[in-house]
Amino acid sequence: MRVHPVEFEVFKNLYLAIAEEMGVTLCRTGFSPNIKERLDYSCAVYDADGETIAQGDHMPVHLGAMPLSVRAAIDSVNMRPGDIVVLNDPFQGGTHLPDITLVSPVFINAKDKAPTFYVANRAHHSDVGGMSPGSMPVAREIYQEGLIIPPILLARGGEIVKDVWSLILSNVRTPDEREGDLSAQIAANRVAERRLLEVVRKYGKARAVGYARALQDYTERVVRAAIATIPDGVYTFTDALDNDGFRDAPVPITAKLTIKGAHATIDFTGSAPQVEGSVNANFAITLSACLYAFRCLVEEDVLYNAGVARPLTVIAPAGSIVNAQRPSAVAGGNVETSQRITDVVLGALGRALPERLPAASQGTMNNITLGGASLRVDAHGRAVPFAYYETMAGGMGGRKGLDGLSGVHTHMSNTRNTPVEAIEHYLPVRITQYSLRKHSGGAGASRGGDGIVREYEMLTDTSVTLLSDRREGAPYGAEGGEPGQSGRNTLIRDGKSQRLPGKVQMALKAGDRLRIETPGGGGYGKRGK
Repeated sequence: MRVHPVEFEVFKNLYLAIAEEMGVTLCRTGFSPNIKERLDYSCAVYDADGETIAQGDHMPVHLGAMPLSVRAAIDSVNMRPGDIVVLNDPFQGGTHLPDITLVSPVFINAKDKAPTFYVANRAHHSDVGGMSPGSMPVAREIYQEGLIIPPILLARGGEIVKDVWSLILSNVRTPDEREGDLSAQIAANRVAERRLLEVVRKYGKARAVGYARALQDYTERVVRAAIATIPDGVYTFTDALDNDGFRDAPVPITAKLTIKGAHATIDFTGSAPQVEGSVNANFAITLSACLYAFRCLVEEDVLYNAGVARPLTVIAPAGSIVNAQRPSAVAGGNVETSQRITDVVLGALGRALPERLPAASQGTMNNITLGGASLRVDAHGRAVPFAYYETMAGGMGGRKGLDGLSGVHTHMSNTRNTPVEAIEHYLPVRITQYSLRKHSGGAGASRGGDGIVREYEMLTDTSVTLLSDRREGAPYGAEGGEPGQSGRNTLIRDGKSQRLPGKVQMALKAGDRLRIETPGGGGYGKRGK
């Protein structure tokens, strides 16, 4: 097929718009603050082989892993028109259990033997069962983290499979909220299906499929050109997680980056073995971080699709912290280890391109989950349960000529900061402080951005879990810049302050306050230069 430049741009914008409209649908029809306020979801369009055509400007940690979930759905279920496959299994392309993925086939004609496209979205649910509210526990095995959903049919021919629906809602603490968010995910896929059918009706199947392939090929060429600007060689970088939540020892991650022409190999051999705690990352997470890091090298406005992966080889030894095997706990691998893998890959790239790569950003998502019985009662006079999850912003690393931004989500997290008004509306919690953490960014010719301070006062007895990092180690500086400040977690009870570890599960009482101070970004370059 001959590619016309104007039509190429038309299809590029069409496929991107479909993925973005999926996200808008999820936001506007979602039920929980995690979906409506934080936008903790991701959406994408795939070709007949399950390869990404276009994805929305959503969460990198989701999007790089979702093709593996789409592949698992294709391999596990013979999908027909109107079907929806649901899954969250981290060892079948998922990230961690709260991230539930819905995959839908798109058949152009009812008589077609196979779909022409697939669409999928992934949303973080505030509870999927497990040993603690919020389903982000300090766990030792995945079975403690919540309900595991392999690729199974949630809808057949447009009708919900009631047994599966009931099974999911019977295993969560907040079934009404989960039902609302799952319904929003279904709506998002249905919107994408309608839009793709409109595209095919207008332009024809051959052109729609041909331009999807052309978009993937173009992204590949652009990424290869970016890699070709990196000097050939081997570049190594090591950083570490503070600990795994059970043993007070750093968990190192090493990346050896080999550049040869327009191809890059990222080899994590030498990284720590998988650990007892929940900071294990599966291969999907590691792949996501690598894809994200190399997409950052591309200045041109290209779609983030399957073409990004083609020039890359990722080696992650099975049984390591970056390719953990069942039944390891993985809740923190998605949110914390993904950030450290990103730091390590960008650090290795910084050895090759010191003037282009920034200092480390905060390197953690500062995860907090809250749960318990709310102050509201239902029609039967029973306290309504609540479960809440959020990540917190921090400092961005400085880069040549520019200071890092303050109070933003960085790298693998791309959500909003949850407004104070939303938290206090939905939860029995009062926010007593919310501010920038002044001077927490590392000094340098370009300063690192500052973290934030968020202080929660519990209005009822509440179960709390923290999964955070960079409480011992600090975000590194670059080219002589100073590191950012480490984060700090503090419990304030009866007027007394107690320092908390980065990973902890605890029961708080009404009146207790929890203060989270997030890390600043590293500085870039020596001051005065």
